Amino acid sequence: MGRVLAESGIRLIYGGGKTGIMGALADGTMQAGGEVYGVIVESMNTPALAHMGLTRLEVTATIHERKARMYELAEGYIALPGGFGTFDELFETLTWAQIGVHAKPIGLLNVHSYFEPLWAMVLHAEKEGFVFSEHRKMLCMADTPADLLACMNSNPPSAEAVRRWMRQGISPAPGWEEH
Repeated sequence: MGRVLAESGIRLIYGGGKTGIMGALADGTMQAGGEVYGVIVESMNTPALAHMGLTRLEVTATIHERKARMYELAEGYIALPGGFGTFDELFETLTWAQIGVHAKPIGLLNVHSYFEPLWAMVLHAEKEGFVFSEHRKMLCMADTPADLLACMNSNPPSAEAVRRWMRQGISPAPGWEEH
């Protein structure tokens, strides 16, 4: 992913850590000649966690400020396999697109089928009437970085999807009212 970002001239904006998948992504992007901006919360800005070799590292006081700054800097959002923080940021980003806070592409890099269960849940929510199809379509998923970027470049969030949400809201499928 890092090589593809660098070769595509896409700057990586991420949480500023040096460990795990995201640390490896930052290293891969820089090794391929790309720019990497980290935005890290003050409590995590420690020698054990913070990546000091980035193009730029910003420190924020709170996690909310960190997320806001990353969203401000980013031109699109990609989730790689991760845990609660990844899910939090992914769904906040999707919700913001749904209500018109941004119109940036969103994608899942489906490494080793990691996101298959999440994708099934999203499709289930659509089937049950909790998600409009045009909102589900705001989310790209692909197995390779190149395919993911191609999907994201051809699939920006729809202004009509935002208008529909604001006009209609959403109602669950029949049968849910009694629960």
